[in-house]
Amino acid sequence: MSFDGLVVHSLARELQCCVGARINKVQMPSENDIVLQIRAAGRNLKLLLSANPTYPRVHLTEQSFQNPLEAPMFCMLLRKHCEGGIIETIEQPGLERILHLNIRQRDELGDLSLKTIVVEIMGRHSNIILKDPATGIITDGIHHVTPAISSYRIVMPGSAYTAPPEQHKLLPFGLSEERFTALLGEAAEAADEPASPRFWEQALVGRFSGFSPLVARELVHRAAGGSLPLPSDMPSKLWVPFRQLTERLEAGAAEAVIVEEAATGKTFFSITELSHVQGETQRFASISACLEAYYGDKAERDTVKQRAADLFRLLSNERSKNIKKLEKLEETMEEARGADRFRILGELLTASMHQIRKGDKQIEVVNYYDEEQRPVTIELDPLLTPSENAQRYFKKYTKSKNSLIAVQQQMTEAREEIRYLDNVLQQLASAGLADIEEIREELTEQGYVRDRGKKGRKKKPNQKPALACYTSSEGVPIYVGKNNTQNEYLTNRLAHPGDTWLHTKDIPGSHVVIRSAEYGDATLHEAAQLAAWFSQAKESSQVPVDYTLIRHVRKPSGAKPGFVIYDHQKTLFVTPDPANIKQMPVAIK
Repeated sequence: MSFDGLVVHSLARELQCCVGARINKVQMPSENDIVLQIRAAGRNLKLLLSANPTYPRVHLTEQSFQNPLEAPMFCMLLRKHCEGGIIETIEQPGLERILHLNIRQRDELGDLSLKTIVVEIMGRHSNIILKDPATGIITDGIHHVTPAISSYRIVMPGSAYTAPPEQHKLLPFGLSEERFTALLGEAAEAADEPASPRFWEQALVGRFSGFSPLVARELVHRAAGGSLPLPSDMPSKLWVPFRQLTERLEAGAAEAVIVEEAATGKTFFSITELSHVQGETQRFASISACLEAYYGDKAERDTVKQRAADLFRLLSNERSKNIKKLEKLEETMEEARGADRFRILGELLTASMHQIRKGDKQIEVVNYYDEEQRPVTIELDPLLTPSENAQRYFKKYTKSKNSLIAVQQQMTEAREEIRYLDNVLQQLASAGLADIEEIREELTEQGYVRDRGKKGRKKKPNQKPALACYTSSEGVPIYVGKNNTQNEYLTNRLAHPGDTWLHTKDIPGSHVVIRSAEYGDATLHEAAQLAAWFSQAKESSQVPVDYTLIRHVRKPSGAKPGFVIYDHQKTLFVTPDPANIKQMPVAIK
């Protein structure tokens, strides 16, 4: 990953299409992300601003976002100061990883109000800050920085905005060849061993603003041409690819690429060709398309993984316990299957009672149940009488016979438990941020998670869970349950008897309902795609998906949450296409 100053520079040029756009809506789908829905040049666009500590970014997006039912305070503040406003300029100070969105709006009194949204793309220090450009006072930030966190600057409402520390490097644009070669020549003279490629990479990064190690490595690779020149020749060799790159970027001709390295499987993105990375290259028409393809849903998945880590551990441990329990029950079952042998030994002892004396440790008798009448040796307890020894084997027979029924019941329960845990693990794997708490509450109700007894956590009676509602290409609503709470409500309460219900065949997954009695093949296929995508088989091809009417779906009495049985089903096979699914309109209802 290389979200350097050159990427931000190219992105700022690309986002000039948003200048003059009206901000129709501000959304905050997660604690790190802001989405501005804008109207520019007759088009509706979505601009994503993210201060995610792992995946900070800014770009236009086609992705559909699920927003919380209650907007966070920072979102409400941006709505107050920015909704209905016009984006006047989008600027990058120097070649820093910072963007300024200057917005003009009429306030509630009709007076002109100017605000600046500052997006700082600084790794774990990334931030989105709303400030007054006239006074430099911060209105608020998506992440607060107190004096206890940083002695350099404070990001709190009412404090003066201080930009991140400058690096005091040279801008690469408009630089002469003489100045460039002189700078690198001085670096080579001051160094002990300037002959390595790494030295020249560090020299470029250390002296020129906006350069990341990835881009510097590419320029050194182009200059070397397979063999590293003499230190005295290297500055002039580097000048050629350096000037070619800066000229292209100044002309707005960035080459947005993603390269997957064949040896390691790692992916890299940049605004120039990465010839030094051996692997498959994808080219994109815009920086935004490149960033969207690179990040995908990595940011949300990473946040969900962190918040649900304890649940993943808990469920995985419970699953392992049940698998071990099954193995032990299988051993018990094998022993119990030999119950008839104990009965035969008891009857043989009864028939040979006259041959046994108290104190005998074993006796050999003829096995009358064997066709060949072969002798069998029976172990005896020398402390018991002959009659008590026979009764001991009859008791073993009765115990083993009775245990067969109990073991079979326990094995059924263990298998149901594993199926339930697999289902919840699958739901966690595809859960959004809003779904985790519902899953946690369900696990608390089922006794897997201890109830912390927090005030205000009790659900209101008959509270309806929020459901993801996709719209098919035919305009038909398709509802998807992301966890068992949602599945139960969707299938057992919301859906009508004539609606169509879908689920992956014998694979843990979500309940999907087409909320219409009339629809075409396109809607059915798209609903099946959703059922396959929100299942354990999302990475597979030709996934079997059953579908039937809701009237043929029912929950057995006493079954675990989300478990249903159904009949009159038909099966179709689909291969999930994430690109198509992400294009489907989705809303939370």
